[in-house]
Amino acid sequence: MDSRYWAFISGSSQRIGASMARHLHDLGYNIALHYFSSATAATALAQELNQQRADSVKLYCADLSDINSINLLIAELQQDKLAFKVLINNASQFYPTAWDTFDAEKAQQLLQVNMLTPCMLASALHSALAQHQGCIVNLIDIHGERPLKGHGLYSMTKAGLHMATLSMAQEFAPEIRVNGIAPGAILWPEHSLTEAQQQVLAEIPMGRTGALDDINQALTFLLNSPYITGQIIAVDGGRSATGYRGA
Repeated sequence: MDSRYWAFISGSSQRIGASMARHLHDLGYNIALHYFSSATAATALAQELNQQRADSVKLYCADLSDINSINLLIAELQQDKLAFKVLINNASQFYPTAWDTFDAEKAQQLLQVNMLTPCMLASALHSALAQHQGCIVNLIDIHGERPLKGHGLYSMTKAGLHMATLSMAQEFAPEIRVNGIAPGAILWPEHSLTEAQQQVLAEIPMGRTGALDDINQALTFLLNSPYITGQIIAVDGGRSATGYRGA
């Protein structure tokens, strides 16, 4: 990988985002590392990666639920004029909601972070990505196809991001490829599973939860597949192939 290329990863200070940042950095990408509330973790990760390769990480702080903060982030990204080849829309909010007590404020927050902000970032970085035959990878969810009980608004926003991925793939080709990864049960504790988690585990043909490296391997495949666009890869151990209950 040409070390002048950059990857922007939203929500990349912890968990899946941090794992993808380390993985892409190992592949030779420079990392535009976004965070909001996890400044300590983000700074530590940036220091870790910059020690491996000097000036290979740049930090960006923004509240992705706030339009003004997003616009400031976009302005900063465009001003920096980095050679973006990859955009990963990873940041997401996840919490339960009920349809019989609809909360418009929560709905707008979930819609903004999980669906609208990824679209805004894709639009803002379109020119830079097109210049380098880049790609966009959206982190969706298997519940974007079959809703998670008690999380209707969340599931709806992920379904919207799924459709946005397909639409962008049509409109951005051939300069930019757009794909998605839909994780299943990833990063669960190995012990003390709840009854609901045990039921989910019983629905997974592979008989186990997924690991961070399972996401990274799917990501690498998509980055290295120049004829693949408009596809959503479910990294769920086969659960979505079994007609799972969506619980």
